[in-house]
Amino acid sequence: MNIDNLFRETVKKNASDLHLIVGQPPIIRINGALRPIQGAKTLTPSSIKELVFDIITEKQRENFLKNLDLDVSYEISNLARFRINLYFEKGNIALAARVIPGVIPTMKDLIMPNIVYDLIRRDHGLILVTGPTGCGKSTSLASMIEFINNERSLRIITLEDPIEFVFESKKSLISQRQLHTDMLNFESALTHVLRQDPNIIVVGEMRNLETIASAVTLAETGHLVLATLHTHNAYQTVDRIIDIFPSHQQNQIRLQLSMSLAGIISQKLIKRIKGGRLAVREVLVNIPAVGNMIRENKISQIETVIQTNAEQGMFTMDQNLMELYRTGEISLETTQANILDEGMIDSHKRK
Repeated sequence: MNIDNLFRETVKKNASDLHLIVGQPPIIRINGALRPIQGAKTLTPSSIKELVFDIITEKQRENFLKNLDLDVSYEISNLARFRINLYFEKGNIALAARVIPGVIPTMKDLIMPNIVYDLIRRDHGLILVTGPTGCGKSTSLASMIEFINNERSLRIITLEDPIEFVFESKKSLISQRQLHTDMLNFESALTHVLRQDPNIIVVGEMRNLETIASAVTLAETGHLVLATLHTHNAYQTVDRIIDIFPSHQQNQIRLQLSMSLAGIISQKLIKRIKGGRLAVREVLVNIPAVGNMIRENKISQIETVIQTNAEQGMFTMDQNLMELYRTGEISLETTQANILDEGMIDSHKRK
């Protein structure tokens, strides 16, 4: 058993993730469910160490053993790329790998809402793709970048940890920078990115105050900034951004965000009746009413604006769930398991 064979089996089974943990056989995730790879032996500390150390450099080993965590990417030609996190579990090495498809799906493939096409055609502003781990944020973001790449002649710079989807420059000129190999940290890279003549800046993940502050400022200065964040819906995203700042800076960031934010696309993956999973989304567009609420710290009222402004391309997660249920994409059970306002289901049944 070698690591490449495990990765090939993961792709063959159309799985999204591979997990290696001592005391377990290799585990893969298929349509959200964890399953052992059939016929694979239980992993030992020595077998995992051999598998893992086969795919990282000596310097990466040193960093891993020092920091106890390491993010790397790995590619098998003509198959797929893998985003890998190495960590320790009960004193033993463990691995979690996400499959990155070799072909970037289109926005049409991902059933991206029409308003998102309008958002990414803007020349400036902050567009956020949010959701929990494993909800397809990176895939959605890649499809948006590739759409721009095929349609517009722009300079795109991505800052990633690690590089996931690899882009080929088409109409646009794309530079992809990876943490630790191409840049020391996100904050430093964002500080110097303006010297690289960007039109669009992509931040793989906004992880801390410094990165968020830089991204908002860049969006203010006439650039289109695309980024991801681990939040579940639009108003929680706005709250998270503001709350990460000290109290004496929060009025300033509210003002900046009210002007620089273009839109928020929140999503999660749910089971599809026909098999597989699809994204259910919430979309916020920063219309004047939303900007006023951000400035006046009335964040909790944003959901009401989303619910009542469908003509602006906005909808809540619950509204999207009901649309997918009405069109036969998802089952009643899946709808009930994910919807917050069950009264929407009762109302639909009475019609």
